[in-house]
Amino acid sequence: MENKSLLYPCDSGSRRVVSLDGMWRFAFDPESKGVDGGWALHLPESITMPVPASFCDFFTDKESREYCGDFWYETDFFVPGEWEGKDIAVRFGSVTHRARIFVNGVEVTSHEGGFLPFDAAVTDIVRYNQFNHLSVLANNELSEIMLPAGRTTTLSNGKKVATPYFDFYNYAGIHRPVKLTALPKERVLDFSVVHTLNGNAADVAYTVTTNGEHNVCIDVFDGCEKVAHADGKTGTLHIDSVKLWNVHAAYLYNFVIRITDGHAVIDEYFDKIGIRTFEVKDGHFLLNGKPVYLRGFGKHEDSDIRGRGLDLATVKRDYELMKWIGANCFRTSHYPYAEELYQMADEEGFLIIDEVPAVGFMQSTMNFLAANQGNGKKVGYFEKETTPKLLENHKAALTDMITRDKNHASVIAWSILNEPQCTSEGTEAYFKPLFDLAHELDPQKRPRTYAIVMMSLPNNSKGQQFADFISLNRYYGWYVMGGMCIVDAETAFRKEMDGWAQVLNGRPMIFTEYGADTMPSEHKLPSVMWSQEYQNEYLDMNHNVFDSYDFVQGELVWNFADFQTTEGIMRANGNKKGIFTRQRQPKDAAFHFRARWTSLPVDYKGDTERSSPCQKHLTTSRFTATPMGR
Repeated sequence: MENKSLLYPCDSGSRRVVSLDGMWRFAFDPESKGVDGGWALHLPESITMPVPASFCDFFTDKESREYCGDFWYETDFFVPGEWEGKDIAVRFGSVTHRARIFVNGVEVTSHEGGFLPFDAAVTDIVRYNQFNHLSVLANNELSEIMLPAGRTTTLSNGKKVATPYFDFYNYAGIHRPVKLTALPKERVLDFSVVHTLNGNAADVAYTVTTNGEHNVCIDVFDGCEKVAHADGKTGTLHIDSVKLWNVHAAYLYNFVIRITDGHAVIDEYFDKIGIRTFEVKDGHFLLNGKPVYLRGFGKHEDSDIRGRGLDLATVKRDYELMKWIGANCFRTSHYPYAEELYQMADEEGFLIIDEVPAVGFMQSTMNFLAANQGNGKKVGYFEKETTPKLLENHKAALTDMITRDKNHASVIAWSILNEPQCTSEGTEAYFKPLFDLAHELDPQKRPRTYAIVMMSLPNNSKGQQFADFISLNRYYGWYVMGGMCIVDAETAFRKEMDGWAQVLNGRPMIFTEYGADTMPSEHKLPSVMWSQEYQNEYLDMNHNVFDSYDFVQGELVWNFADFQTTEGIMRANGNKKGIFTRQRQPKDAAFHFRARWTSLPVDYKGDTERSSPCQKHLTTSRFTATPMGR
């Protein structure tokens, strides 16, 4: 099996999928001796380890929790005899940050990048009607050429330590489901859909990629009723009386792809599609041609004990909390999430800004407060000898993310980077090919953005010209001018916003981060920083600013829930900016947001004809995203 595919595995008449999740065997390999020592066939010593999950928080000793270097997983799996003649593969949802895969002692594939799926072809390696041995050699070291960025150093005791350039914990392990798949020799490798609305009808232009020449046919079902059919690898499906996918009113059609030879079905693949259009036009976001104001969160895949490992119970709780609070959108900060989260967003009617794991791209190796403040180095992050390799890795991650997620109705935009250093000379040469690639790869031509760090201002940000809408991370009243100085913070904030108004050229702006750390048990009268009272005061100030500018078309607060970070004096056992605790219970701010978001109309600030003191900031857009299907 040599044909790469990022399609989510599904059972069908031609396909079989078996979960390999469960308790695996695990061992650290600090001396990297496992390959030469035959560990791919059998770990000499091991402990049990659940998959999927991060390994870090299961341990009670610090050395194990903070372990950096090589580590191994192994398990056994059975391949039934009736699978002979199929292509057999083992698919990993993700392994952080790199992996080498062995089956029956034979290395079958390797993969760089801890947040996207890959598979290992094992057809010629497995033994049928027998148990087979699966081993994973993984590594969680960080470097400046990888996504996310960081460095790895060695302590005086010889232990390696990872130093992230990013502000979340470097969780490691097999974080997402592992599946054994049996696929037909000729099969569907990929597909894409593009939607055009025509009154009460819709046209769905599709493209199917296969590894053979047999006929392809497409059927679309509304429940059990077939509503559209087409033949060929490319074509258009016409649906009358279409039921549109919308915010909190999602409707999904069953999408069935078959490869046929006469009446015989060679392969069939099932998925669900939501029919909708999304575009940026005249300073607004238009969903199905109607304005929508984005409200919601930056999030993390982060929870107690499991770390970054997929936990469907936590996923369910998060969506219920987001519905309760009145949110409609979130950013997958700062990496693509597990596929199951996008499937649920499709089902629940949430909007997603999908972000590639390009975070930590600052010259400073300290925390983000020190970034660009002068560390004795003159060269920018994108002017190093390592930049070409970093760009190569960045393009690869962006390609896989868009390939994987392009058909989700919930995905409305691509975020290309988070808080990069974008004031130095190398910015434009680095940014342009990435933004061009995203446009080229996406059949729906979704708008592109990146999250702009506080030091990047309208007069010095060299990257903002490439963004189809502006996304700001701003902390006026917290990292700058906090406490009693919050009055001056608002003044400074408005001054910067007036500056952005001059360079937007009709593009909308959203806030992808704003927030204040809060201890959930801390109440103070009068308020002080870190109290819940101050968090609400901070939020009120920010919302007053947002409401004053019509070009502000969204607010994604940082963060949905408290999350784990590297230990240090900036963080009290993690980042405490959550509107919910790490255990998913509300802080006072949750009720604050619920009152605001449930009272704002869906199309807040969507009437371009209304008179407003800020109407002067809305101008004709230089960019109009192509509506899907046009």
